[in-house]
Amino acid sequence: MTPEIQHRASRVRLLLMDVDGVLTDGLIYNVPGPDGKMVETKGFNSQDGISLQWLCWHGIQTGVVSGRVSPATEERARQVGMTYIYQGHIEKLPILEDIIARSGVATDEMAYMGDDLTDVPVMRSVGLALATANARPEVKRAAHYVTTAPGGAGAVREVAELLLQAHGHWADILKKYGVE
Repeated sequence: MTPEIQHRASRVRLLLMDVDGVLTDGLIYNVPGPDGKMVETKGFNSQDGISLQWLCWHGIQTGVVSGRVSPATEERARQVGMTYIYQGHIEKLPILEDIIARSGVATDEMAYMGDDLTDVPVMRSVGLALATANARPEVKRAAHYVTTAPGGAGAVREVAELLLQAHGHWADILKKYGVE
């Protein structure tokens, strides 16, 4: 981690992220429900999930801003203790403004993680802009940090560890699980 990324990460109090391509691999599954109607579902990474809980334990709030509406996203956000859940919003800057008003967190104390063009305006507005390894090239250019892992395969975990390290909590996590 570079000193600049360390500094930016140490200030983060709120991690926001896109869903498809960040919390998931971007694949959307339509399967028949009990009534025969199609139901959309997604796959989430368990290691990403536990790391989001660790962030919550250490006072770093989390949230999602997604262009799609999905009950699977709603449930996942609840499972991992997210504070902010916004779905059905392709234009994300107005959502960021609402989150600023609700949270009282300054933009330079926020991180945003994205993978596609709709994420860039928010990435340019926050203190730490993050892109997944599978992000579009334009998104990677807008990021302060690009993960080595792709979305849905540990990218969120990588960012959570980076934030926990920058805040001095990673050693506590390791100690909690006897991995010193």
